[in-house]
Amino acid sequence: MQIDKLLYQIESKQIVLPEFQREYVWSKDQAKQLLVSLFNEYPTGSLLMWDTDNPPEIKNEAVEKERVGITQVILDGQQRLTTLYLFINNSIPPYYTEEDIINDPRDLYFNLEEGTFQYYQKQRMLNNPLWQKVTDCFAMKIDPFDIEDQLENSNRELIKTINKNLNKLQEIKRQVYPIQTVQSSASIDEAIDVFDRINSQGTPLTDAELVLAHITGKWPEARRVIKEKQQELKNEKQFDLDLDFFTRCMVVGITNSALYKGMTNDVYSEVTKEEYEKTWNQIIRVIDYLIPILAKDAYIDSSNDLQSDNIFIPVIAYLLKNEKFPNDKIKKGFIYWIFLAHVWSRYSGQTDQRLDRDVSLALQSSNPIQRMIYEIQDLRGRTEVSVTDIEYRTAGHPLYRMLYVITKWKEADDWITGGAIRNSMGDYYSIQSHHIFPTSVLYDSGYDSNNHIERKLVNEIANRAFITRTSNYDISNKKPIDYLPEIEPQYLEEHFIPQNQELWKVDNYKGFLKARRLIIVKEINSFLEAFRKAWEGLSEEIDYSDVISQGESNAVEFKESMRWSQASEDKPKDLSEYIIAKTIASFMNVEGGTLFIGVADNGSVLGLKDDYQTFGEKNNKDGFLLHLDSLIDKFLGKEFHAFLGAHIEEIEGKEVCILEIDGSTQPVYVKWHSNEEFYIRTSAASQKLSPIQANDYIRNHWQ
Repeated sequence: MQIDKLLYQIESKQIVLPEFQREYVWSKDQAKQLLVSLFNEYPTGSLLMWDTDNPPEIKNEAVEKERVGITQVILDGQQRLTTLYLFINNSIPPYYTEEDIINDPRDLYFNLEEGTFQYYQKQRMLNNPLWQKVTDCFAMKIDPFDIEDQLENSNRELIKTINKNLNKLQEIKRQVYPIQTVQSSASIDEAIDVFDRINSQGTPLTDAELVLAHITGKWPEARRVIKEKQQELKNEKQFDLDLDFFTRCMVVGITNSALYKGMTNDVYSEVTKEEYEKTWNQIIRVIDYLIPILAKDAYIDSSNDLQSDNIFIPVIAYLLKNEKFPNDKIKKGFIYWIFLAHVWSRYSGQTDQRLDRDVSLALQSSNPIQRMIYEIQDLRGRTEVSVTDIEYRTAGHPLYRMLYVITKWKEADDWITGGAIRNSMGDYYSIQSHHIFPTSVLYDSGYDSNNHIERKLVNEIANRAFITRTSNYDISNKKPIDYLPEIEPQYLEEHFIPQNQELWKVDNYKGFLKARRLIIVKEINSFLEAFRKAWEGLSEEIDYSDVISQGESNAVEFKESMRWSQASEDKPKDLSEYIIAKTIASFMNVEGGTLFIGVADNGSVLGLKDDYQTFGEKNNKDGFLLHLDSLIDKFLGKEFHAFLGAHIEEIEGKEVCILEIDGSTQPVYVKWHSNEEFYIRTSAASQKLSPIQANDYIRNHWQ
């Protein structure tokens, strides 16, 4: 179908965009490249439509309400169609609003002589009639003879070239786009499945976007409802959380896992609209409960105060299960963990695995805080901040945001207005990051802006303070020795400024940094210590019955026995042991987990009685644990004992072995007959990787 006819059908709401589709996400360069391709008659793919007489929820309700017969629903190609609509019609398609078009590409210009495209550049295009806006070209507002009148040096050949390029651009409207169609008999689930398959094989849709598309298939208003809450939190609470964040929360609420892949076709088919709505309502109640606590108790006033929104996910998981913090100690403990996860960049790498591990601990441990802190300690070796952590660190480092948090904690006042930093309002009193020693002063005094190390030194965290915009402008590029003496000493102390005025001289800049680093680090540790002390002493007793009742997950596995099979007494004992060994290895090769031996897949507690009978004279828990040690030696290697702890607990009157397994510092292979096999824990199972897959995983996970 011709492009202009496609756009007319969009305008008349005969072609519509389903609510489960993502928003317009193309960059301006992608929009430009589409026009470049069409102008040069390069192939740009085909469109996929779903012909249906029962359309799903449509974005912006842009559909003919009284229409009888078939409506065409866009499944693939909406980014291209939206781009063309913007350029050719110079307006926003009916299925979007202005707020939905984040990267509006309509300031693209076309060179009539060269036939090239470029976004507006004043120096290059102002008063140059050869550069014309693309939307004006499509609107037929450009006359080659008018261009000729504006040119100082014109000739017949140039006018012919201009006319040729202009016609070629306008001919894009009459190019034909091939259309593939999903039959009208397809259900919405089948249409979304096609959408999923198409986008999984090329178009860079994220896992979160695909999950949200499936949710919207069952709950048509989902995307709109989530976006309304997203906007409310941004406008009223200063928490700017993206759709991926809310989708992750939905996944946690539905599957008790943080992994998008946990949303399988079976889950999509079983979960009803009512269950999605119930989960969402629980999520917004939890978020509305959590945000005031973060502001009041943790001085976290916006999502900008932390480096990653993912830090909130395990806390939300805990609250989805428990509704609220049962006491002040647990509340302070979670705040303590939030700051540790922030300071030590818990989710800067292997995000999904670590996030899923923490969600599992939040849901399946009666004292998740200690277990989650152990994960950070195992990874970083400590929780206390040292001076070396802040040296040469700039605004991109988590400790920069911690400086702002502790500035609010100290109830710091602005240097000139005297108003509280935390409650400053309005443009003139908005908070800005101020260089105590202005960059221009330091560069003029000999620091080299082209030297990577010296540039970091100039922009170091210890050279930053948070003051109002008006104060920042008043100070401008004054030297500290000229303006700091005019500020109240109390205000300087609140901002961790060394009081020795000799350090305020440019020649002593490095001494100033050294002194202020010490003060900042001391205050950060004092701030964290207050939360740790408020939380410490909390009972570490774990309710394993509660853990078992929540079933298997990526971090929890049940095995009925180590040596004896309920299904068959003839099952080889070393095969059962091998299965235990590969499960342990799979946990060690990710972020760790918990293995219960003596529990059936359905959560029934079987105990270890049958296993005990296979050990002869040592038919008790001591014999079991000794044999478990030998199993590790045999299948994995003695060096891996360090990554697990085994103990036997009585659950429902029966003894069960519980293995708490940590992530290994090196790859763990299972020795089976003459082979060495590599397993990882994924989708609540031990997955064997091929040698190529294992090499890729090892390189990404450890190296």
